[in-house]
Amino acid sequence: MSSAEQKALFIPAKQGDFVVRATSIPTPGPGELLVKVHAIGLNPLEWKIQKYGFAVETYPAIIGTDFSGVVESVGEGVTSFQKGDKVLCGGRWENKYASFQQFALAAADFAAQIPSSISFEQAAAIPTGVATAAIGLYQNGTFGAGLTAPWEQDGKGKYEGKPLLILGGAGSVGSYAIQLAKLSGFSPIIATASAHNSTYLQSLGATHVIDRSLDTAAEVAKITSAPVEVVFDTVGSAQTQQAALSVVAAGGAVILTAQSTLGDAVGEGKKVRTTFGSPYVPPNRDVGLALYSRVAEYLQSGAIQPNKTEVLPNGLDGIAAGLDRLREGKVSGVKLIARPQETA
Repeated sequence: MSSAEQKALFIPAKQGDFVVRATSIPTPGPGELLVKVHAIGLNPLEWKIQKYGFAVETYPAIIGTDFSGVVESVGEGVTSFQKGDKVLCGGRWENKYASFQQFALAAADFAAQIPSSISFEQAAAIPTGVATAAIGLYQNGTFGAGLTAPWEQDGKGKYEGKPLLILGGAGSVGSYAIQLAKLSGFSPIIATASAHNSTYLQSLGATHVIDRSLDTAAEVAKITSAPVEVVFDTVGSAQTQQAALSVVAAGGAVILTAQSTLGDAVGEGKKVRTTFGSPYVPPNRDVGLALYSRVAEYLQSGAIQPNKTEVLPNGLDGIAAGLDRLREGKVSGVKLIARPQETA
């Protein structure tokens, strides 16, 4: 492999098996960074892309959206980053910008400096999870509840005294939603999870953790009599969606990370929104820009803590097995991380 080449994990054809191949190292264009990727965060959507063949039109394809590493070079017009900076990046499903490789391009707009207290592995667990949580809560339109973000004027603490319910609090999106809800002032912040994750979620800001095996609506009613105007369902099963709809108040919003099974006639003025955590989608750009400009500050202050992580062996070659575990539901409370520079 020449010095201008790298290793990347490809899907060679629609629904094909993952394979590691050599490919060229891209060159950053205006507003872009070239990043040597030290850590990759895995997301459930990635096994679905490979298995079902959606979201990607051109093959061979490199996928993956979450990565961290060191800036190798910057494109024209980039002033906020320089060679040697440690960064976390939100990628997209285009080969040069996807995360499943040793060198990737990143939009400077959707990259952030990594504080010294945060490892590459922790940093790679952040982009899609925190962006999905932020867009779901704060985007005003197709993909969100339209709440005032904590970084906006009078936004921090604005929702003091108002309850918020998060279904699936121990997942990546759920854990970031808890922390953003805390910044927004919600109280109580109620999350569902397995019992063994209760202490962890309370450390992030959840005031109450309901065992996910219990009747959610009944348990919420024991905690608060105030109307729950926003429910964020990060699980997305038919059962959790129905639970979300039963809890949310008239005129409130149910935010989903999966396609709705609730139909159109949900009644009582209740809104159901399926969020999409990419800041590259035009309706999400403003929230994405505002979020990424503050991620380093939030990490430095501890206002946002990264997910717990588990590092997979064998670099890029270990990703397929990790995605299999996600598909089989064998991952709880951690973000799976691959180190592409360790690829044999």
